[in-house]
Amino acid sequence: MLASLVKKTILTLAIISYSSNLLASKPLKLTVDKTQQQNFVKAEKLAYKSNSAQYQVLYNQLHYYSLQPYLDQKRLLHKMRLSDASEISQFLEKYQGSPLDWPLRKKWLNYLSTKKQGLLFLKAYKPTSNAKLVCHQLRFSLLSGLPESVILPQVTKLWVVGKSQDKACDPLFERWGKAGYRTNDVIWQRISLAADGGKHTLIPYLTKLLPPEQQYLGSLWHKVRRDPSIVSKLKHFPNNSVRETEILAYGLKRLVWRYPDTAIRSYNKAKQKFVFTQEQQQQITEKFALALSAKNHHAAQLWLDKLDFNLLSKNMLQWRLSQALKQEDWQRLIVELKQLPKEHKDNLKWKYWYARALIATDVDKRGRFLLQQLANERHYYGFLAASYLKIPVNLQHKPLEFTLREKRKVIDYPAAKRAFEFHSLGRYRQARSEWNYLLTQLNNREKLIAAKVANENQWFDRTIFTLANVGYLNDINLRFPKAFDKEINHYASAQKIAPSWAFAIARRESSFMQDARSPVGAKGLMQLMPNTAKNLVASKKKGKINSKYLLNADNNIQLGTKYLRILLDKSKGNQVLATASYNAGPYRVRTWIKNIKAIPADIWIETIPYKETRNYVKSVLAYQEIYQHKPGQVSQLFEEVINMSIGD
Repeated sequence: MLASLVKKTILTLAIISYSSNLLASKPLKLTVDKTQQQNFVKAEKLAYKSNSAQYQVLYNQLHYYSLQPYLDQKRLLHKMRLSDASEISQFLEKYQGSPLDWPLRKKWLNYLSTKKQGLLFLKAYKPTSNAKLVCHQLRFSLLSGLPESVILPQVTKLWVVGKSQDKACDPLFERWGKAGYRTNDVIWQRISLAADGGKHTLIPYLTKLLPPEQQYLGSLWHKVRRDPSIVSKLKHFPNNSVRETEILAYGLKRLVWRYPDTAIRSYNKAKQKFVFTQEQQQQITEKFALALSAKNHHAAQLWLDKLDFNLLSKNMLQWRLSQALKQEDWQRLIVELKQLPKEHKDNLKWKYWYARALIATDVDKRGRFLLQQLANERHYYGFLAASYLKIPVNLQHKPLEFTLREKRKVIDYPAAKRAFEFHSLGRYRQARSEWNYLLTQLNNREKLIAAKVANENQWFDRTIFTLANVGYLNDINLRFPKAFDKEINHYASAQKIAPSWAFAIARRESSFMQDARSPVGAKGLMQLMPNTAKNLVASKKKGKINSKYLLNADNNIQLGTKYLRILLDKSKGNQVLATASYNAGPYRVRTWIKNIKAIPADIWIETIPYKETRNYVKSVLAYQEIYQHKPGQVSQLFEEVINMSIGD
C-alpha cells in the first residue's frame, strides 16, 4: 500500500511539474481590440471639441481602455484656465512620474508663471532640468518669503553654463549679481565653459563683465577659440599671467588636432616662458599623445611614453599598447601588460593580447592555457581565443522561463497596458516612454518577465535594453532575436551576403528599433543616411526617400543589405573592412589601410583609429558568431579572422 502511495505521489508531482513547464513555455500573446483603437484615434482628433456630442459618445465607449487618460491629458492641454486648477492638480497627482505627467505639468507651470500665480506654481512644481522653470521656482520662492541666503547660492549653478539661459532668468540673475555672487572667478568659469564645448559667441558679453584690466584676456580667449594657431605667437601673451597660461594650455590642446607639428613647437617654446601647472602639463601631454596617435604621427610614441603609466585612462592605455601591437613588438607588449594597474589586468582584451604575446615569444604552453580560460567567455575575445585553439565557442545559454500567471501579473500594470497598446498602434516613442516608466515600478525579476513578454509580442528592442538594464545576459535567444527574419533572410539572400551578417548589423545599429534615429540623421533598423539611401535607388525613386520611407522596415532592410553588398565588393570580399566601412565610411577605411604593411586582422581591428568603429567591428563580429552559431563546431567566421591579414 505504501509503495502504491509513493507511486501515486511521484506521478502527481510529475504531472504538476509537466503542467508547470507547459505553462512556463507557453508565450503570452496580447490581444488587440481594433474597434477600441479606432475609437481612440477618432476621439484624439476631437479632443479640442471635448463638449461635442460625438466626442462624448466616443469617450464613454473608452471607459475601460488603457489609453483613455491620454484623452484627458489632451483636453487639459488644449485650453488652460485657472478654473481647471483642481482637475489638473488631481490628474498630475494620479499620474505623477508617468509620461502623462510632464507634458501637462510643464505647460501648466509655464501658464501659471505668465499669470503670476506663485503659490499654485510652487505647489505644482517638481525638480526639473528645465532652466526656465527652475528660475521661476527660485523667483517665486523669494517672493514667498524665503531668504536670499537660501535661494541665491542656487542661482550660481544656473548662471555658470556655456550657453545663454532663457530670458525668464534675467531678473533672478540681476538680483543675484547685485548681491555679490557674480565674482571674477565665476565669470571665468563661464568663459571657460563657453569656449570649451559651449557657445563661444557668449564670450564677448562675458568679457564686458570683467574688470577693464582683464577684458583683454576675455578677447584673447575668444580669438584662440576661433583660431588656436594664435598660441604659436607668444606676443599675444605679454604678461606671463596665470590666466594667459590657462588660455595657452587650452589653445595648445586644440591646435594639436589641426597642426600637430606647430603645436609641438609652440608648446616647447611656451614652456621656456610660462609656468604650466602639473595638471596642465598632464592634460597637454595626454591630448598631444591622443591626437598624434590618432593621426599616426611619427612622434606619437614619444608623447605616449611621457605619460605616467599608472595614471593612464582606458583611452590612453589603448593608444599606448596599440603602438606595440602595430609594430608587433611582443616583448615590449609583455613588459607593458605586466605593469598594468590592477583594475585593467582582468580586462578580457588585455588577457587575450598577453596570451598572444606569450605565444609569439615561444612561451606557448602558458599562452595557450590563458587562451583556454578565455575561450569560455561569450565575448569577441572569447571567440577569438576559441578559434585560435580550434575549439568550439561557449555561448553559456541559460534561457529564462516564467509561468503565464507571472506574465499576466506584470502585464496588469496600467503602464504595461499603455506601453503595449501604443506599440500595437505603431507609436513607438510613446510606447517606450510608458515602458521606461513601467520599469521604475518593477523589481528585477518582474523586469525580466516584462522583457520576455515583449519578445513574445515582437517588441524586440525593449527586450534587449531591459535585459541589459537588469544585467541578465545569458538568454541568447532573447538578447539576439531573429527579428524581421523573413525580410532579412530574403534581402540578404538576394544580395548574396550572409543573413547572419545582416542580423548582426541591424542588432548593433538599432537593436531592431524600427523608428531609430541617430543624432547625425541615420534612420531605421539598419541606420541608413538619407543621402546614402538615395544613391542606392533608381533615379525615379529618389524623391520617395524620406523619413517615412526609411522607417519602413522592409525598405530599410532592402537598402541596408544592398549597401552591405556594395561595401563588400569595394572591400574585395573582405567582410571586416566592409563592416568598418558601414560605420566609418569607405573613404576613411581606405586611408587606414593605405600604405600599411600586412598585419594580422585581429591586430588591425585592435588598432583602428576610431574607438567607435573599433568597438563596432568587434561587436558585429561577435553578434554574427552568435547568429550563425552551430553547437559543437569551431567558428568559421573567427577562424577566418585569425588567418586573415590586412594591408599590403
